Amino acid sequence: MNHPAGSLTPEIDLKVVDRLFDISGLRVFVPGGYGAIGEAISIAMARLGAEVVIAGPTLEKAVALAERIAVLGGRAHGLVLDARKVSAIETCSREAVSLMGGIDVLVNCVGIQREQALMEVTEETFDEMYETNLKSAMFLAQSVARDQISRGISGRHIHLLSVRSQLALRGRGYSAYCATKGGLAMLVKQHAMELAPHGITVNGVAPTFIRSERIRPHLDKPAFRDFILERNPLGRIGDPMEVAGQVITFASEAGSYMTGQVVYVDGGVTASQ
Repeated sequence: MNHPAGSLTPEIDLKVVDRLFDISGLRVFVPGGYGAIGEAISIAMARLGAEVVIAGPTLEKAVALAERIAVLGGRAHGLVLDARKVSAIETCSREAVSLMGGIDVLVNCVGIQREQALMEVTEETFDEMYETNLKSAMFLAQSVARDQISRGISGRHIHLLSVRSQLALRGRGYSAYCATKGGLAMLVKQHAMELAPHGITVNGVAPTFIRSERIRPHLDKPAFRDFILERNPLGRIGDPMEVAGQVITFASEAGSYMTGQVVYVDGGVTASQ
């Protein structure tokens, strides 16, 4: 390989520096966007100038968050989505494209947990979690990618996972949850490889327990709360905005050379196990 004469080290372009974390004007589709983490992501991205479509199974909640964002000066829309159904995913994706003129960034926040001990797991529960946590990610990505490729958009796909994509949990019934989140981690890698030729990056953000009403039942049990805090090197529960920050990084120019990666936003839990 022949190298051009002179230095290969590029000069620092301050205009590039200024744009590193700029997401203004991006069109962002956030399925599952009105949960605690999804809400933080939707509000933060809209606050920073992105246009956001929030989708979930309860239309009223999606619309209420979109209206709240509008009051704050952002641009947002709410749509209904049953992510367990491929036909519903395709319809919702088309509606999001129609509302915004395209989708630059997919932020998939869809996910549920139904805790059942191994000997008590039912087929119905396992299938529900597979359809919600893993199958939906496959077809959300497919639907958005088809539109991005047809428009020649070098887009971003960002999936919300969990530390349970890497770590099991002793003494709890997490079989279905861990299996689906672990599968999603591999889906991120495979989608990254297949979409790289189109300039589309695919990454995951995997939090541990994050402050929300969803984890209140865990925190209300002193023994389990102490267990969580003792095994967390930073010794605290994370904040939803700390997850939103990593999503914004992947969506912005700062994340342009990362694909196929899962970043654990966990206070050091996965580093220490």
